[in-house]
Amino acid sequence: MSSIELTPSQKTILQELINLFRESESAVKGEDIAEKVDRNPGTIRNQMQSLKALQLVEGVPGPKGGYKPTATAYDALKIQEMDQAADVPFRHNGELITGANVQEIDLTSVHHPELCRAEIKLQGSMSEFTEGDSISVGPTPLSKLLIEGTLEGKDNTNNTLILTIDNMAAPAGDEEPLH
Repeated sequence: MSSIELTPSQKTILQELINLFRESESAVKGEDIAEKVDRNPGTIRNQMQSLKALQLVEGVPGPKGGYKPTATAYDALKIQEMDQAADVPFRHNGELITGANVQEIDLTSVHHPELCRAEIKLQGSMSEFTEGDSISVGPTPLSKLLIEGTLEGKDNTNNTLILTIDNMAAPAGDEEPLH
């Protein structure tokens, strides 16, 4: 399968389309995407034409119309669609978030404990997160990994939160790892 090269702007718009589509399970209006990514609705319409040409988006006509991501869109952003994805508890400032699902956890700079960071790739909107927020991820299903940290930044293009790790434990809780 050939890889589709997208601009950062196209990635951000496509990621937000997927996030909004998951929430509503219906066609997403360009104006809703524009509001989430802080762009002009005309810009979104223009970008959608190029994304349609790449077969990443399909247009839905009519008053309840808008845009839907295609299966190729998920592949282009390397998002795995799973019918029964395992739930990983995710807390934002102590409150359990149900609308976001942790897709991937990458640990960076582990060789330098004072600078240890985690990149948390989410499925779901990231608009509510700001620097300095307290984030807790886990325990994960298999290894029972729990990561607690402070939000240092976010990468909207890749739907990733960047945390400075304050605490990490495995196995977390009373359960033993399943592997």
